[in-house]
Amino acid sequence: MTVAQPSTPASYFHLLRWHAKNQAQRPLIVFTPKSMLRLRAAASSLSDFTQGHFQTVIPDNSITNATRVIFCSGRVYYDLIAERAQLGEESTAIVRVEQIYPLPIQELAAVAAKHPQANLLWVQDEPANQGPWPFISLHTLEIFDGRTLRRVSRRATASPATGNHYVHDEEAKALMIEAFNR
Repeated sequence: MTVAQPSTPASYFHLLRWHAKNQAQRPLIVFTPKSMLRLRAAASSLSDFTQGHFQTVIPDNSITNATRVIFCSGRVYYDLIAERAQLGEESTAIVRVEQIYPLPIQELAAVAAKHPQANLLWVQDEPANQGPWPFISLHTLEIFDGRTLRRVSRRATASPATGNHYVHDEEAKALMIEAFNR
């Protein structure tokens, strides 16, 4: 099976096209939150649809020799980009992992190798015991040449949401602070 969490409409389109053309007939599971439908930052231009292909990992080529590399998946990418712009941060690379399973190990290792002195973080909006982190942590133990991938997320809970909008906003704010201060 293939499990993906595309971050743009064009990436979703290329994923569907790749899956339809793939000779191996296997299930495709796609995680897409409804909030991305209204998110202007997640829009794709027409040329994004007509050119390119599905990328399992989308590196941040705007930052060279980063001191912090944040790996993330899905909507949290746009929150991280907005926070980085607000802070004026120029030493943090934000990398989108578009395919969760099978995990693109070589691509993740190649991105980390471009930033040999960087701290490596996995940031997710979901609680620690949910979302991609449990799977990612098991499969990335030995790929970063002795460096560890550390998690930044909400605390582990039985429920995926707090049920209170104000608490959710406070948790989201704390998540961004931890991502850029860790």
